[in-house]
Amino acid sequence: MNEPIDITQKEFSTISKLVYESFGIILNDSKRSLVVNRLNKLLRSRGLSTFSQYFQQLQSDKSGDELQLLANSISTNHTFFNRESRHFEYYSKEALPEVTKNITDNDLRVWCAASSTGEEPYTLAMLQKEFFGMQYNQWKAGLLATDISETALGKATQGVYPADEVNKLPPTLKNKYFSKSGDEFAVKPDIKKEVAFRKLNLVKPFKFKKPFHVIFCRNVMIYFDQPTKDSLIKRMYDYTVPGGYLFIGHSETIPRHNCPYKFIMPAVYRKV
Repeated sequence: MNEPIDITQKEFSTISKLVYESFGIILNDSKRSLVVNRLNKLLRSRGLSTFSQYFQQLQSDKSGDELQLLANSISTNHTFFNRESRHFEYYSKEALPEVTKNITDNDLRVWCAASSTGEEPYTLAMLQKEFFGMQYNQWKAGLLATDISETALGKATQGVYPADEVNKLPPTLKNKYFSKSGDEFAVKPDIKKEVAFRKLNLVKPFKFKKPFHVIFCRNVMIYFDQPTKDSLIKRMYDYTVPGGYLFIGHSETIPRHNCPYKFIMPAVYRKV
């Protein structure tokens, strides 16, 4: 077995600076072994023996493909169905009834801003199907789901998950919206078609034709510093309709003195 390619402090600082400037992700010294472990395979596949050579390759690539591979490697896409389940309960029982009563054109717009491998947006699509029931087809209620990682988006688009992950869902949702595929479960087509997956970098300016009634941006801002968080929150606020909701991760906070949204409950905010 080949010895791992180690990274010097200067090389780590250089890579960290590039990752921060490109994706807003903070890589402090505690992430050094993560960088080495995740990028070693990438370096070896290119016949490189140092991280300095790898950085030179990143700089010389004008297509952006190498930078995308770096994003795929560095970004963490750990998630599972029904994660932070209280959010989904609140969404079904409080947020959906509240925002839909003020919609006059039957156009519900929901954005999952860090969709990872698809568990979150698919769950929301199922909950919306349940909420609208027989009237669902009278609504435009699909979701936009975005992530920076093409690898994660590829898995999300496939919509196939191991049984132990799907089992975290309430049995009613699992039995109604999944079909068994060997040892795995596949999201049924009537749910898959309701979610549009797109690549998007949250630290870059984004433009949408219309604002959203609900934004889920959970467990991604933990990788950002405060100025990056503040900028993202302001831009999301600008793309939230009055009365619309923002959901963030339970391990994340928005300072009260610098939050344009109204605090509703832990990790749930509203534009008033």
